[in-house]
Amino acid sequence: MMKPLMLAALLAVIAGIAAAETHEVQMLNKGEAGSMVFVPAYVKAAPGDVVRFVSVDAGHNVESIEGMLPEGVEAFKTKPSEDFELTVAAEGLYGIKCTPHYGMGMVALVQVGDAVNLEAATAVKQRGKSRQRMADLLARVE
Repeated sequence: MMKPLMLAALLAVIAGIAAAETHEVQMLNKGEAGSMVFVPAYVKAAPGDVVRFVSVDAGHNVESIEGMLPEGVEAFKTKPSEDFELTVAAEGLYGIKCTPHYGMGMVALVQVGDAVNLEAATAVKQRGKSRQRMADLLARVE
């Protein structure tokens, strides 16, 4: 027979898995914020959630921005026109760009739980239109 404490822990894990949410982000040539955008560009997620990037328009990819990942999270980069699922386990900010359209401002920010790496993420130098778009996204961090 399973001990009550072990049973409670097992049920908590199962409940956590069942409660995981999937957030869909579209990669678009044009959106309300202009051209070359992730929609939504800011996602607030919980540890264990999945962020699914959907290549609605061809030619976009998903790449982590160096210096804008929580400690221990490995960098990632997809091929163009490829859908991508990112399971966010660590708390913090995940800075994301579309490599070919980065200078045109195609960036996104995922906040998972507390923004434990806010200072490091804010210190990362962005280029082109991404500078202002990322500043706007960082201003939304809770």
